[in-house]
Amino acid sequence: MAAIDLSSPARSSPAPLSPRRGSLHLLLRRPRRPSVRCSLDAAPKQAQGPPAAVAAEEAPTARKECYGVFCTTYDLRADEKTKSWKSLVNVAVSGAAGMISNHLLFKLASGEVFGPDQPIALKLLGSERSIQALEGVAMELEDSLYPLLREVSIGIDPYVVFEDAEWALLIGAKPRGPGMERSALLDINGQIFAEQGKALNSVASRNVKVIVVGNPCNTNALICLKNAPNIPAKNFHALTRLDENRAKCQLALKAGVFYDKVSNMTIWGNHSTTQVPDFLNAKINGRPVKEVIKDTKWLEDEFTKTVQKRGGVLIQKWGRSSAASTAVSIVDAIRSLVNPTPEGDWFSTGVYTTGNPYGIAEDIVFSMPCRSNGDGDYELVKDVAMDDFLWERIKKSEAELLAEKRCVAHLTGEGNAFCDLPGDTMLPGEM
Repeated sequence: MAAIDLSSPARSSPAPLSPRRGSLHLLLRRPRRPSVRCSLDAAPKQAQGPPAAVAAEEAPTARKECYGVFCTTYDLRADEKTKSWKSLVNVAVSGAAGMISNHLLFKLASGEVFGPDQPIALKLLGSERSIQALEGVAMELEDSLYPLLREVSIGIDPYVVFEDAEWALLIGAKPRGPGMERSALLDINGQIFAEQGKALNSVASRNVKVIVVGNPCNTNALICLKNAPNIPAKNFHALTRLDENRAKCQLALKAGVFYDKVSNMTIWGNHSTTQVPDFLNAKINGRPVKEVIKDTKWLEDEFTKTVQKRGGVLIQKWGRSSAASTAVSIVDAIRSLVNPTPEGDWFSTGVYTTGNPYGIAEDIVFSMPCRSNGDGDYELVKDVAMDDFLWERIKKSEAELLAEKRCVAHLTGEGNAFCDLPGDTMLPGEM
């Protein structure tokens, strides 16, 4: 399959740049690694890919031509607005032709996520079936004229698409079909994330931040990090921010306040119906939730179940799983890592448990409360309260994740898999 490549902008700024035209390169590659790259260029960049001799053998008919808006000449250094911008950030997104990405990519390109002075390169991963849809996505991004969007590349080979990625948002995963056993879904999607982990380990930035969205996201994140030993395990996240947002909404509704008054909301555990929305440590207007909402039965029963099953109810109403709100929660998750956490507050994310201060089993990915100073890193919150109700439910979610880990041992390098899953607790959205 042909690969289309547009030259990219300089990776550092502000360096003296000369005006030039963007251009479209048609470069034949191996059939299993098609790649399309559309970028706005201000300076030449060394070609990425196979050695020249191999490229000459594989692409004897390579040609160049100008393409649309990229034919326009420009000079970033001469523009008062752009010369003070930060260096380009490379963001890889898998499942880029799906509904979640359809909402997310435009938020990334607009500057809503990384800021109004952060130029971005989007590296979009799809499949052979979705390559034409990916081209359509690239066209829509091009037609949106986002000033910060300097490069768009698409392909089906993670070893190509993930090259130099500084953020990897792993959304693509196989949905659970009728009659599919949960263990089978763990194996099928686990193989996807094992391969993507190997690709990140091979070609991504050594400090790449990885957010796993494709379900079952906690165990997929574990598989991914186990296959990427050269990347810090701490850099891998499983998305539980949508669960946190849903919990905040339910508490706000019950208390009769707007949801920005709810803080310190933790989702503990797995992104499944064993997840634990923590009302013990949450606050409303700076006061403990249990002082504001005195209906303990509602908190322990209806509130908890509503948050756990919200995705299923949405499917019944909407006819499909959440996409827009998931995209928003991915934005929230990234912004929580690239902006300092407000004093006294925290956020939820599924992270590697080794070394955790709570007594949760090590060597799994478990949602816990975190704070960040805004550099992309985080620390676990130590000053949280525990009671018997909360701890009992945390241990139930822990048991589920340990069982999932045993079920994918063949994908994490820990021997033969043994599936003894305690029950079918996958979120209804994955049924």
